[in-house]
Amino acid sequence: MDDRETELRQLTAELREHESVDDAFLAKSFTDRLVILDIVDSDCVPEDVADCLEDHDLRGADAVYGNEGSSFAGNVGESTRHHFVDVQSRGSHQSYVVE
Repeated sequence: MDDRETELRQLTAELREHESVDDAFLAKSFTDRLVILDIVDSDCVPEDVADCLEDHDLRGADAVYGNEGSSFAGNVGESTRHHFVDVQSRGSHQSYVVE
């Protein structure tokens, strides 16, 4: 595990303690590391959580990928899911092709 992954795992553990965060975890897209947040009782990420993510170089996936919107990815039960891209390591991951 590299230092950045360790830092983001610690961050997600801290974010899970926030009253508005139902879950927080790391994931990977084809080329990027993502932080996934499930927010309870709101379609919006609380400002203090958004500020914390920005301070750690995490940006809303839609904004990073040039789509309309910011981070909203859909509903998961009673929560809304939001995707944030780690812009420090953006593009450094490789997908695997299985033959």
